[in-house]
Amino acid sequence: MNNEQNPFGGGPAGALPPEAPGPEPSRPAPAEGVSGRQRLLAGLWPPRVSRAQLIVALLLFVLGLGLAIQVRSNSDNSALRGARQEDLVRILDELDNRTQRLEDEKQRLDDQRTELENSSDQAEEARKQTLEKERQLGILAGTVAAHGPGITLTISDPSGAVEADMLLDTIQELRAAGAEAIEINGVRVVANTYFSGDGGELRVDGKRIEAPYEFKVIGKPQDLEPALNIPGGVVQTLEKEQATAEVARADDIVVDALRPAEQPDYARSSPQ
Repeated sequence: MNNEQNPFGGGPAGALPPEAPGPEPSRPAPAEGVSGRQRLLAGLWPPRVSRAQLIVALLLFVLGLGLAIQVRSNSDNSALRGARQEDLVRILDELDNRTQRLEDEKQRLDDQRTELENSSDQAEEARKQTLEKERQLGILAGTVAAHGPGITLTISDPSGAVEADMLLDTIQELRAAGAEAIEINGVRVVANTYFSGDGGELRVDGKRIEAPYEFKVIGKPQDLEPALNIPGGVVQTLEKEQATAEVARADDIVVDALRPAEQPDYARSSPQ
């Protein structure tokens, strides 16, 4: 049997010659002219961040945000930031005085309770305390005259700039400083006193009053006068409106303007 030979070689007919191995692919050579900075940037971006690094970054962000909020809150403008040292001391003394008055009132009530509990004649002691309480309430209600140490406050208003709310602020400041009885131009100030009208035509409880406005105030002068002169207080507010306020201490102030005793329409005392 004859085997046909491939005319191009010695293999059998119809077989292809084996392919010669091709050259291996060459790796791209690094581009010429690339600087070290570019290689550094290429190594840093895109970033390869781990979970631990993300947690640390989040904690640092929260910490920085908290510090920024704290610094901002400490740097907020305050009404006392621009006050002088002597003004701050005066305000602190006023707060101390108010605290002391509350402590004295608490002690007085405790003493009354002790006297009532230890008295041999509790009925007589209760009667005396009731009369004393009635006198105190009469002063607060304006139904009885009162006298004692205090101050007089005279407000001059040549331009008619003093408004009703300024007089109300004055009353509130005096009450906060421990005023026990107040009279304005012959009108007794009580718990339900109100102010109305515009500058130059003011009314107290419906009664018209004219400048100068004279306040007669019974209380501790050492507390009342500084309360009116604190920074941003009554005196400075009035001076901004071109009004003047003069405060004078006195050993005995007489408040004799009276209010009629009114019977409530609906309220009745209830047994304890």
